[in-house]
Amino acid sequence: MIDVSYIERCRLTLHINIWVTKKGVSMEEKFKKQVYELAKLIPQGRVTTYGTIAKALGYPNHSRHVGKAMGGCPADVPAHRVISSGGVLAVPGFQERLESEGLVVQNSRVKDFKKFFWDPMKELID
Repeated sequence: MIDVSYIERCRLTLHINIWVTKKGVSMEEKFKKQVYELAKLIPQGRVTTYGTIAKALGYPNHSRHVGKAMGGCPADVPAHRVISSGGVLAVPGFQERLESEGLVVQNSRVKDFKKFFWDPMKELID
């Protein structure tokens, strides 16, 4: 069975891609900007995942794209607060920054990950 809402989303995305490209802004740049803006909302001492950001932006299967965007993010974006699923740090160098915010990291994993997990779909909408 085909999910009709998925097909409609694909059509809308195609139209947005065409319109944005005509306006001189690539869809990739628009996506990156959305990723950065959402990442800036992550509270200090909390973490979220690449997949959670992708889902919140309407692209549930694009966690790798979020990771790629975060790899080149501006300095004012708290990239250290965006981690892999299950609480694993994708960048070991972020351990010190997370620990300075009060999180405990053991073996490149955030201890009590679920306790510190920030879900924008729940916390920004509620």
